[in-house]
Amino acid sequence: MRFFARPHQLPPRLAAAAVILNSGLGKAHADDQTAAGLHGMASGTYPFLRGQDPVAFTRLLSKGEIALGAALILPFVPSLLVGAGLTAFAAGLLGLYLKTPGMREEGSLRPTQQGIGLSKDIWLLGIGLGLVIEELGRCPRSSDAQR
Repeated sequence: MRFFARPHQLPPRLAAAAVILNSGLGKAHADDQTAAGLHGMASGTYPFLRGQDPVAFTRLLSKGEIALGAALILPFVPSLLVGAGLTAFAAGLLGLYLKTPGMREEGSLRPTQQGIGLSKDIWLLGIGLGLVIEELGRCPRSSDAQR
């Protein structure tokens, strides 16, 4: 079995995986009220989600978080792939932070008390982008390969 994660990539991958897996597992058996709350917040920011059933949305979100968390843990999943997935996931979370009323202080990026949890997800974006940038920097350029 070939490992695509280098040793120095494992600590940030495992840290992100722990948080994301915990979140996904916590949503796996969410009750109707919790599902409605999650769906309401997400569909308020991302209107294309409004037509989805809240329970189905929460189950799908749970499965996605569990899959992403597992991929981050497994060193044979390429860092470019998990980095791209983590970047997309974190961008979605930060979109919630930026677009949901009450998450930020008026006219500022500083979080309110309610926004602190989402604002901290910036570190997920940093890990994801770090993995992507490192992997893209390692790819040989076509002009170099021809020499």
